This record gives sequence, structure tokens and C-alpha cells, in this order.
Amino acid sequence: MQDKLTADDFSLHQDTSFTLSADEVDPVETTLIDITRMGAAPDQDSDRRQAFSIVLRGPADAHLPQQIYQVKHEQMGTLILFLVPIGQEKDGTLFEAVFT
Repeated sequence: MQDKLTADDFSLHQDTSFTLSADEVDPVETTLIDITRMGAAPDQDSDRRQAFSIVLRGPADAHLPQQIYQVKHEQMGTLILFLVPIGQEKDGTLFEAVFT
């Protein structure tokens, strides 16, 4: 299912809560704050999806390493995503997942 997800699927859930968890990490509540489409959209007849990224904002003290996380959402279910910390803001820590 994850290989079929599109930016539109995530757009339905912008500004909602996603919970990150991993073996050695306590669960962390994050919020989906950005969805960015990258490159040209594939032809309509193509099986490929348009590349996109999502950015999640967690608490300012969430210093999590880049790694694979279970990402749970009330409506989307559980996703397995490789997340990379990409910055720190006054409102929290930012994490990005890229879908190609």
C-alpha cells in the first residue's frame, strides 16, 4: 500500500497528528505540516507516482536520529517510513520523508 501513496493521500491529513515510534524510542507525537510535490507529474498511463515529500513537526526536545519509524495515523493506519531530521524551529523539530 505504501508504494501507492500519493501527495493527495497525505493532503487529506495535513495538520493532523502522526505518532512516531521505533524500538529504542518512546512514541513521539508529530503533526503533518507540509507536503511538497517534486518534479513533473508522470504521464497518465504511467504506473509511477509523482515524487513528493512530507514534513512532520515534533516537540522541540525530540532529538531523534534518522532511521525507519512506525508512523501511526488514526485514518491512514500504520506506515513504515524512513525519516530524517531536517531542522529545528522554535515550535519544534522537523522530520522529512521522501517518496519517489
